[in-house]
Amino acid sequence: MATNRPTGPSVSCVFICHDGTGRVLLARRSAAARDEAGTWDTGAGALEWGETFESAVAREVREEYSTEPLSIETIGVRNVLRGDPVESHWVAVVFAVEVDPARVAIGEPHKFDALEWFAPDALPTPLHSQCAAGLALLRDRPDRAR
Repeated sequence: MATNRPTGPSVSCVFICHDGTGRVLLARRSAAARDEAGTWDTGAGALEWGETFESAVAREVREEYSTEPLSIETIGVRNVLRGDPVESHWVAVVFAVEVDPARVAIGEPHKFDALEWFAPDALPTPLHSQCAAGLALLRDRPDRAR
Protein backbone atom coordinates (compact mmCIF):
# COMPACT_ATOMS: atom_id res chain seq x y z
CA MET A 1 0.00 0.00 0.00
CA ALA A 2 1.60 3.27 -1.16
CA THR A 3 1.59 6.30 1.09
CA ASN A 4 2.78 9.89 0.70
CA ARG A 5 3.54 10.43 4.35
CA PRO A 6 7.05 11.40 5.48
CA THR A 7 9.27 8.77 7.07
CA GLY A 8 9.21 10.62 10.39
CA PRO A 9 7.84 13.69 12.16
CA SER A 10 9.06 17.22 11.45
CA VAL A 11 10.55 19.39 14.19
CA SER A 12 8.95 22.73 14.99
CA CYS A 13 10.24 25.48 17.24
CA VAL A 14 7.18 27.05 18.87
CA PHE A 15 7.84 30.36 20.58
CA ILE A 16 5.66 32.25 22.99
CA CYS A 17 6.80 35.84 23.08
CA HIS A 18 6.28 37.73 26.33
CA ASP A 19 7.18 41.17 27.63
CA GLY A 20 8.74 40.06 30.93
CA THR A 21 5.76 41.39 32.91
CA GLY A 22 3.22 38.67 32.15
CA ARG A 23 1.72 39.69 28.81
CA VAL A 24 1.98 37.39 25.78
CA LEU A 25 2.15 38.35 22.12
CA LEU A 26 -0.29 36.62 19.78
CA ALA A 27 -0.77 36.94 16.04
CA ARG A 28 -4.06 36.49 14.18
CA ARG A 29 -3.69 34.17 11.20
CA SER A 30 -4.72 35.85 7.95
CA ALA A 31 -7.03 34.48 5.27
CA ALA A 32 -3.90 33.38 3.35
CA ALA A 33 -2.48 31.39 6.30
CA ARG A 34 -1.73 27.68 5.77
CA ASP A 35 -4.49 26.63 8.18
CA GLU A 36 -6.94 27.89 10.81
CA ALA A 37 -7.33 31.40 9.35
CA GLY A 38 -8.76 33.95 11.77
CA THR A 39 -7.38 32.21 14.86
CA TRP A 40 -4.89 33.69 17.32
CA ASP A 41 -1.61 31.87 17.73
CA THR A 42 1.92 31.99 19.06
CA GLY A 43 4.83 31.90 16.64
CA ALA A 44 6.45 28.80 15.20
CA GLY A 45 8.70 27.57 12.47
CA ALA A 46 10.43 24.45 11.27
CA LEU A 47 13.92 23.62 12.45
CA GLU A 48 16.23 23.71 9.44
CA TRP A 49 19.05 21.25 8.77
CA GLY A 50 22.15 22.07 10.85
CA GLU A 51 20.40 24.77 12.87
CA THR A 52 20.40 24.97 16.68
CA PHE A 53 17.06 25.45 18.44
CA GLU A 54 18.10 28.92 19.59
CA SER A 55 19.17 29.97 16.08
CA ALA A 56 15.88 28.73 14.65
CA VAL A 57 13.85 30.61 17.27
CA ALA A 58 15.84 33.83 16.76
CA ARG A 59 15.44 33.56 12.97
CA GLU A 60 11.70 32.92 13.22
CA VAL A 61 11.15 35.78 15.72
CA ARG A 62 12.95 38.12 13.29
CA GLU A 63 10.90 36.84 10.34
CA GLU A 64 7.49 36.85 12.02
CA TYR A 65 7.78 39.77 14.45
CA SER A 66 10.61 41.93 13.01
CA THR A 67 12.57 42.01 16.27
CA GLU A 68 15.39 40.29 18.14
CA PRO A 69 14.79 38.05 21.17
CA LEU A 70 16.03 39.44 24.50
CA SER A 71 16.06 35.93 26.01
CA ILE A 72 15.14 32.40 24.90
CA GLU A 73 14.12 29.70 27.40
CA THR A 74 13.13 26.12 26.59
CA ILE A 75 9.87 25.33 28.42
CA GLY A 76 8.69 22.02 27.01
CA VAL A 77 8.24 19.51 24.22
CA ARG A 78 4.97 18.34 22.63
CA ASN A 79 4.17 15.50 20.28
CA VAL A 80 1.62 17.05 17.89
CA LEU A 81 -0.55 14.68 15.87
CA ARG A 82 -3.16 16.45 13.75
CA GLY A 83 -6.07 14.75 12.03
CA ASP A 84 -7.73 11.35 12.26
CA PRO A 85 -6.16 9.62 10.49
CA VAL A 86 -2.99 11.60 11.20
CA GLU A 87 -2.32 14.18 8.46
CA SER A 88 0.64 15.93 10.08
CA HIS A 89 3.07 14.95 12.82
CA TRP A 90 5.35 17.46 14.53
CA VAL A 91 7.67 17.33 17.49
CA ALA A 92 7.20 20.83 18.89
CA VAL A 93 9.98 22.19 21.10
CA VAL A 94 8.40 25.11 22.95
CA PHE A 95 10.23 28.28 24.04
CA ALA A 96 9.43 31.36 26.12
CA VAL A 97 10.98 34.35 24.36
CA GLU A 98 11.18 37.79 25.89
CA VAL A 99 10.94 40.65 23.39
CA ASP A 100 10.69 44.44 23.62
CA PRO A 101 7.00 45.32 23.03
CA ALA A 102 7.99 48.62 21.39
CA ARG A 103 9.97 46.81 18.69
CA VAL A 104 7.51 44.15 17.46
CA ALA A 105 5.75 44.43 14.12
CA ILE A 106 4.15 42.03 11.67
CA GLY A 107 6.99 40.69 9.57
CA GLU A 108 4.94 38.30 7.46
CA PRO A 109 1.70 40.06 6.46
CA HIS A 110 0.82 37.17 4.14
CA LYS A 111 0.50 34.96 7.26
CA PHE A 112 -0.76 37.39 9.94
CA ASP A 113 -3.17 40.33 9.86
CA ALA A 114 -2.98 41.43 13.50
CA LEU A 115 -0.45 41.35 16.33
CA GLU A 116 -1.50 42.15 19.92
CA TRP A 117 -0.44 41.78 23.56
CA PHE A 118 -2.70 39.91 25.98
CA ALA A 119 -2.82 39.10 29.68
CA PRO A 120 -2.88 35.30 30.14
CA ASP A 121 -6.33 35.53 31.76
CA ALA A 122 -7.78 37.67 28.94
CA LEU A 123 -6.95 35.78 25.75
CA PRO A 124 -8.76 36.43 22.46
CA THR A 125 -10.95 33.95 20.64
CA PRO A 126 -10.79 31.89 18.65
CA LEU A 127 -7.40 30.43 19.52
CA HIS A 128 -5.49 28.16 17.11
CA SER A 129 -6.03 24.50 18.01
CA GLN A 130 -2.45 24.16 19.31
CA CYS A 131 -2.18 27.50 21.13
CA ALA A 132 -3.66 26.61 24.53
CA ALA A 133 -1.27 23.69 25.06
CA GLY A 134 1.76 25.92 24.45
CA LEU A 135 0.42 28.67 26.70
CA ALA A 136 -0.10 26.06 29.44
CA LEU A 137 3.61 25.20 29.29
CA LEU A 138 4.43 28.89 29.77
CA ARG A 139 1.97 29.23 32.65
CA ASP A 140 3.12 26.06 34.41
CA ARG A 141 6.89 26.47 34.11
CA PRO A 142 8.75 26.20 37.41
CA ASP A 143 10.23 29.73 37.40
CA ARG A 144 6.92 31.58 37.13
CA ALA A 145 8.69 34.73 38.36
CA ARG A 146 8.07 36.41 35.00
